[in-house]
Amino acid sequence: MLNDTVVPCDDDPDERTGESAVEHAGGTEPKRGMFSALGNRNYRYFFIGQVVSNSGTWVQRIAQDWLVLSITGSAFAVGVTTAMQFLPMLLFGLFGGVLADRFPKRQLLMATQAAMGLLAAGLAVLTLTGNIQVWHIYLFAFMLGMVTVVDNPTRQTFVSEMVGKKDLGNAVSLNAANFQTARLIGPAVAGVLMAAVGAGYAFAVNAVSFGAVILGLLAMRGAELHRTPRIPREKGQLRAGLHYVAGRPDLIWPIVLIGFIGTFGFNFATILSAFSYSVFHVGPGLYGLLNTAMAVGSLVGALLAARRSRPRLRLLVGAALAFGILESVAALAPDYWTFAALLTLVGLFGVSLNTAANSLIQLRTDPAMRGRVMSLFMMVFTGGTPLGAPLVGWITEQYGPRVGLLACGLVSGAAAAGIGLILARIGNLRLRLDLHRGPEHQLVTFVPRQRTDLDVNVAAAA
Repeated sequence: MLNDTVVPCDDDPDERTGESAVEHAGGTEPKRGMFSALGNRNYRYFFIGQVVSNSGTWVQRIAQDWLVLSITGSAFAVGVTTAMQFLPMLLFGLFGGVLADRFPKRQLLMATQAAMGLLAAGLAVLTLTGNIQVWHIYLFAFMLGMVTVVDNPTRQTFVSEMVGKKDLGNAVSLNAANFQTARLIGPAVAGVLMAAVGAGYAFAVNAVSFGAVILGLLAMRGAELHRTPRIPREKGQLRAGLHYVAGRPDLIWPIVLIGFIGTFGFNFATILSAFSYSVFHVGPGLYGLLNTAMAVGSLVGALLAARRSRPRLRLLVGAALAFGILESVAALAPDYWTFAALLTLVGLFGVSLNTAANSLIQLRTDPAMRGRVMSLFMMVFTGGTPLGAPLVGWITEQYGPRVGLLACGLVSGAAAAGIGLILARIGNLRLRLDLHRGPEHQLVTFVPRQRTDLDVNVAAAA
């Protein structure tokens, strides 16, 4: 049940000063510089280190999926590998948020980044020596997931300590742009390495890349961090975090939506390798190009989001709906290049909904609760993968990649439509179509419902 203090589901509560609800619903939101967060010295060091590390991560991800597929010839095996990496988040994700709220985030990140570098190095040694087996890859994926349980909420919430609340939304979007820039670089590097010297060197490159993040963390000025209070160790902290979210429909429903999208919509490791291998019959080079096509769209979406100071619930729902529709259309693409073009749009709306959800939840959460709330966010977003990836892999293997991707798109679109209606109902909003032209007119907006005579009579009778 929800707790006694329920916060109403407002589309943008922080900006409703000095204007009516109807004016706000059709107004424009303030814009900031696209790269304003980079004015913070500490964040610049973090950003540069992340470009290197994220590129290495994509190198390993592409090499790992292709290695599993080449060993087994099974899309289901690729799905299992992905599931093993994200299973720890499903099982232990909430505990990672408690640790992120309890310990210094900068030192915690140094430890997690070093651990991930060592795991990549171990995988490289096994591959280069010719001893690699599929169960090794499963084991290393699971251990990487265990480290990620702590790293993800810590890294997400450390952004607010580097830039403060003013630039938080911009920094979240720039992090997404950073990740997508690496997504452009990583697959290309992975394709070259795999074709020239094999997957083992791809894993070695990733191991070295973590050093860039650690160096960036060491170079930061501790006095310039916007430190949040560390919570003392006591019983009930995990339960308190869940109780907090339960009373916030403006938090819980976006988290539910992102859970559906993460479980079913973001199974690209399984889907793209299967499309490349069995539908379009292309090699690792063109497989990497599909990831690059998605990255181009995602990068554009992230840069557009960086100009938006405060994301709103309607943006989140709209982007999720477009994402699901485009996935469904891509499943029917007649050829490789049409498929690649549609993936660009899928990437744009995918990163738009992800950055909107991330920054919206962080901005609306009490700083003392932020680690636990973000761990719940990451748990449902990435923790659903152990459930979705094997299922999507099985559907893909039994009925073909097109049916697998179509199922992902239909579930994502239905979730967006359903939760959008729930949020509108909670916020007492209705859909308005405005066919007039001009910058002051928006085609589709949500506006407050006007009370009818029937509503007044019902209220009086109650």
